Amino acid sequence: MTVSRSPKPGLSQAGPNGRPPGTVRERKHSGFAYQAVYRYLVSLINEVETEARVKLPSLRQLAERLNVSISTIQYAYSLLEKEGRVYSQAKSGYYALPVPGGSFVSGGADLLERIYVHSRRPGTLVLGNDEPALLLSLDNPLLLLERELVRQYPRQQQPQLQPFGEMELRAALAVRYTTSARRYWHADDVYIGADVRSVLETLMAALSLKHTTVLVESPCDWVILRLLQAGGVDVVELPLDPNGLFDLKRLEQVLQAQPVKLLLMSSGVNMPRGSLMPLEHRRQVARLMERFGVWLLENDSHGELAYQPDAVHMRDLVDPERLLVLAGFERFMGCEAPFGYLLSRHFGVELQRHFLLRSFRMSPTRQKAIARLYSSGRIDQHLGTLRRLLQERMLQMTQLLQERLSDSLDFVPPQGGATVWARARRAVDMRQVFEQLLEQKIVIAPGELFSLQGLHRDCLRLSGTSNSHRHLDLALGPLGNTLRLEFGA
Repeated sequence: MTVSRSPKPGLSQAGPNGRPPGTVRERKHSGFAYQAVYRYLVSLINEVETEARVKLPSLRQLAERLNVSISTIQYAYSLLEKEGRVYSQAKSGYYALPVPGGSFVSGGADLLERIYVHSRRPGTLVLGNDEPALLLSLDNPLLLLERELVRQYPRQQQPQLQPFGEMELRAALAVRYTTSARRYWHADDVYIGADVRSVLETLMAALSLKHTTVLVESPCDWVILRLLQAGGVDVVELPLDPNGLFDLKRLEQVLQAQPVKLLLMSSGVNMPRGSLMPLEHRRQVARLMERFGVWLLENDSHGELAYQPDAVHMRDLVDPERLLVLAGFERFMGCEAPFGYLLSRHFGVELQRHFLLRSFRMSPTRQKAIARLYSSGRIDQHLGTLRRLLQERMLQMTQLLQERLSDSLDFVPPQGGATVWARARRAVDMRQVFEQLLEQKIVIAPGELFSLQGLHRDCLRLSGTSNSHRHLDLALGPLGNTLRLEFGA
């Protein structure tokens, strides 16, 4: 079955100037073209009334229908593909496979699995994602630069795949992270993998972290927590207080009582809290680490997304001989740059062995293109604009939360990133709120996702980029009503 429907009325009726007022071309000044294309495709998918696979319009058909470039259509499709709403088939095109109602996992399934599955339901408002690049990505410039590199360097002239990543990109990252004659990196200290998850898995294997003790700041990214758990690591969570601080006495007690191998914490802004730990407090943490000989594994995945770029990162405060840095590009560049990377001066033999065993298949041309974006200064220009857009969006979101939910939620305005971390003003289990909102096709991220030890049950993470401001406004009413009902339960 092929979807061949007339455009929505807003895309077809003529306006005062004789042209369709709803064409994507005309809406470029009020929003990004790919967002309009994305919403159009979602509406097509939601109209499908069969559980069989459904062929969607081709790139060229949609480009002509919506009056946008093929690359814009491609980006919108890539977002849907990442969400699991569509898939591509070579020489055939894109297909939608609506999720039938009976396929949803039961209430007893893992919370993360339920979030993933229900987020794919047609018409669902997803309020828990963390996708900063949805506001502004580098996907189109990256793909254009990649095509230019392919013309300059024909495939037969390209060198063999490099198991630790393309040397040009490794060198660019080494330069980016070098800040002094003491705090420097070489290209050989940089290892690139398919994504942040696979790089962390490789690092865990290389360092033999199974049955060792690793401290993590809490709340912590759920992917990292579950990877550590699956790897048999003894995870000790250090909760951040409302001001984004550790309990230093507790930290010292843990370091005295247990043979801690690593402290895993953010380079600056903690995600999902969006809080920035004060510099003097970070210095005290660094002194404790030095005193007890603990390594720092710095999570720099959101390090570029502080609204006011921090001049001092955690890595600048610890002994560089006991430092590892983990990060990736996707958060600020977009889904066309999924690679993760690791910086380490040590464990070279083991890291090389495990990266060789992984045999990552990564496009050298795509990596070269990312390196050129760094060397040309395009990354810094992009980050400046993205930070401004994120800050503006978060200001709008926090104002809306204050207006609509000030009686139900407490939150501190984020200092970076694309999400707000909020805590219920009265005792409530956000898992129950999550279950209630699923019935209204609203998906939140309960705080318990960000802990392995049952912390943050009265918290949730809200996204500022997943849906439009109007959709967020519509969703806050049901969220507030559900919270108030739970308060009275």
